Amino acid sequence: MKRRKFGLTAGISAAALALGLPGRARAGVSQAQADQLKTTLTPMGAEKAGNADGSIPAWTGGYTEIPAGWSSPALMPDMFANEQPILTINAANMSQYADKLPESVKIFMQQRGYSIVVYPTHRTAAAPQYVYDNIYQNALNAQAVPGGPRFGFTNAYGGVPFPILDPDPSIAGAQVLQNHNFRWFGWHIHYNNGSYAMSHGQLTSVLDDDFGQVTAYYDPNGSVATFDGIYSKAFYNPIGPANAVGANIIVWDSTNSLKFPDSGWELLTGQGRVRRIPEIQYDVPDSSVDGIVTYDEAFAFLGAENEFDWNLIGKKEMYVPYNNNRTNFVETSDYLPHFLSPDLVRWELHRCWVVEATLAAGSRNILPKRRFYVDEDTWTVLVTDEYDANGNFWRSTQIFVVVRPDLPGTVQQMYTTLDIQGDSYITSFTPRLDLPPSQRIQDYVSVLPPSSFNPQDMAARASF
Repeated sequence: MKRRKFGLTAGISAAALALGLPGRARAGVSQAQADQLKTTLTPMGAEKAGNADGSIPAWTGGYTEIPAGWSSPALMPDMFANEQPILTINAANMSQYADKLPESVKIFMQQRGYSIVVYPTHRTAAAPQYVYDNIYQNALNAQAVPGGPRFGFTNAYGGVPFPILDPDPSIAGAQVLQNHNFRWFGWHIHYNNGSYAMSHGQLTSVLDDDFGQVTAYYDPNGSVATFDGIYSKAFYNPIGPANAVGANIIVWDSTNSLKFPDSGWELLTGQGRVRRIPEIQYDVPDSSVDGIVTYDEAFAFLGAENEFDWNLIGKKEMYVPYNNNRTNFVETSDYLPHFLSPDLVRWELHRCWVVEATLAAGSRNILPKRRFYVDEDTWTVLVTDEYDANGNFWRSTQIFVVVRPDLPGTVQQMYTTLDIQGDSYITSFTPRLDLPPSQRIQDYVSVLPPSSFNPQDMAARASF
């Protein structure tokens, strides 16, 4: 799973820094504030208490019980398969729940007949103790670089850097997105997945691949002092369609774009030659999904944050996709003409940070305004609203977090991006539709060999 890099970007004047203008660097919070992570806040920084009417329960440690009889790399089952929905929301009744619905969801209900099925809320988020320990230290020590957190931060490792947000909304908004970028989702990942596109009622396979990633930032044996700056390394080995087979890709993502620029390599099919991949951020079309979306839309947001000004609107109770282990068992029949079957996706009521991004002066992007709904328990962006240069709604990404008690964690996996102007949508990191569930692999346990992520070894393994 690719992640965005961070680091100091050139062009911030010394005079502005000296004057302490908005976006200045900030040190970590006080000891008393950090200690809230052990009392009223969860170790991730969410409110531990439930809401007033009990529809959002208190966090009591998350979901850590491994299902009886399950073993990796089998698909993790739906933990709440026997629950009945409590509510279905569609165009006919959405006005009753409008304040709890993302704008994109309301637009799709009005214009495409969309609906969501709501279930009881379960606060399943969890992480290993070493991640909690790291987050506490990050709260005390993480510091934005000059210019503010949209340009990066230092002195953080192994957990979200800003579990307690700055009181300034223009700073806190960028902190939330950095937390999304560096959220807990495991250390080693290996599974087979696909990217699929539905356009004007036609379903096509964009890419099926064998995917693996190691996230050194979360190495349990690492530290701020020993971390080398390479956040993660990933490989994508295509196994379909036929014209993509052999075009293996390796991506290294960095935590400091000045010292360690993000890098990618592609093995050219039939040539046995490896070439560097051009820039993989901003609004460059994402080659992994045939350019249907841009790189900075992947996983809700990917790449440097410096093109945008970020503003924290606040925290709201929202209906969002959650605890979606059932998407592990997605089938071709779940692909409806305009969106995935509402029966596949589970929605729950959760508290979300709402962040708005607007294009910074002097920058350009085909999606200059975006709104992000970020789960307080995991710091994962769950839904986005994305607008074009004329202020018209264009696209939305929905991320389907799954419960992984083997980590433990509630982590991102499959996601979909819906394009209302183009009457199309894609799904990425999707369990392969051409395989029955018994043959789908999702392994968060096995340690992959370092050679899997080495571009020199990729060339040596080529067959042509």
